[in-house]
Amino acid sequence: MNAKYKIFSVLFLFFVTQACMANTVIDDTGHPVILKTPARRIISLSPHITELLFSAAAGQYIVGTVNYSDYPPAANKIPRVGSYNRINIEAIIALKPDLIVAWQSGNPQHVVEKLKQLGFAVFMNEPKKLMDLPGVVKRLSILANTQHQAGKAIQAYLLKYQRLKTRYTGKTPVRLFYQYWNNPLMTVNGQHIISDVMRLCGAKNIFSHLPILAPAVTVEAVVASDVEVIIVGGLQKQHQQWLNAWRKWQDLPAVKNNHLYNINPDLLQ
Repeated sequence: MNAKYKIFSVLFLFFVTQACMANTVIDDTGHPVILKTPARRIISLSPHITELLFSAAAGQYIVGTVNYSDYPPAANKIPRVGSYNRINIEAIIALKPDLIVAWQSGNPQHVVEKLKQLGFAVFMNEPKKLMDLPGVVKRLSILANTQHQAGKAIQAYLLKYQRLKTRYTGKTPVRLFYQYWNNPLMTVNGQHIISDVMRLCGAKNIFSHLPILAPAVTVEAVVASDVEVIIVGGLQKQHQQWLNAWRKWQDLPAVKNNHLYNINPDLLQ
């Protein structure tokens, strides 16, 4: 084999490898997701994943999603394949997806494993920090070959993040309790992405030390923490009732200073 042929062979293998890797990424569990061609029939198994796919400029390729995927408005027109915890496998099979994006801590594990066994390409998603999101959007855009459009969304996101970081860095954090359910009383720990939102905006999660991602807690534990701010993530018809339940604790700093707030659950949950 002469030198020219060797060089040609090496270059040929290089370009073939690059072509094969063009639609290859590593998901949030460290596993490779390999597509022979860009994803054109995508199924999202969580509302937040639907939003990420739209940010990746791949929303037009979503052929199925789950209940409560209502943002952006175009997501309301996408067919449903159940809810995040009750997934209709038959409906997914009928849609013939070339990519499924699943939620690691939210979707039933046995359902996700079944989808993998059926031969579907599955990207597992589990963002834990706000700065995880640009990387997720980038990887999803690689799978859909929409990197150029997604790049604009990523840059806009990073700019907003930096503005918030600059605004709150150096300020004394306030002690915050985030309630996303009432009975049982439930919150998030320090590993949850909602806690990262708190940190960015100058707050400290009073239950950041708990080992469970979404733990149940007691009213007594909240009161004992001398919490300064209480935020509830209930629906409109729930939030006032949930907030009023705290008002009887008159010595609690959050109540004394009327720092009781509601956030639309669509924004965080």
